[in-house]
Amino acid sequence: MLLRESSQAHIYITHDIEDAYLKFVDRFKPFRVISFIEEEKFKLEHAKAVIAEAYISESQSKYIIFGSKEFTKEAQNSLLKILEEPPRNIVFIIITPTKANLLPTIRSRLPIIHGEVRHEENIVNISLSRVDYGEVFTFLKENARISKNDAKVLVEGIYKRATEIDKLILTTSQLDNFAKAYKLLELNSRPQSVLALVLMGFIHGD
Repeated sequence: MLLRESSQAHIYITHDIEDAYLKFVDRFKPFRVISFIEEEKFKLEHAKAVIAEAYISESQSKYIIFGSKEFTKEAQNSLLKILEEPPRNIVFIIITPTKANLLPTIRSRLPIIHGEVRHEENIVNISLSRVDYGEVFTFLKENARISKNDAKVLVEGIYKRATEIDKLILTTSQLDNFAKAYKLLELNSRPQSVLALVLMGFIHGD
């Protein structure tokens, strides 16, 4: 269900991007809704199209909805200014499966609303309170060929597992590892190495 606050600019977190978009279209009638939904990756060229549409003047609210499973860094950086200072009557909504897809500078400009997220895919099935080298090795082997985007979801899943299920109080070192992980993935570091960095912190974290 879309929240009441969804009539304002925000980031909407859901795995069902197309379904969420259709619900927004129905919700915002009779206002204009313009979509830029990319199935796999939202690139700089798509961001430029969003910006061009935003500068077409409107006498009443126009909703510009854009979403994807992944956003390039270049696309996000190009959107920073217009998200911070949108043209009159323009409301932006970003749809993505996980906030880890977005740069901190994007997340700081818009509130985040969580929709229908498939939590079973986001929380990893490994106990971080007593994880050992064998479990870490097996986990890394199972995820040896994942994409950068999937690695971001797994990093978020590890964090949720630690804090929401295992109820761990993370050390400064562990928190730093999570921060480093997101940065390394943005720099296109090998996803398996990034996951190893995060998980090994729980072997040595007590």
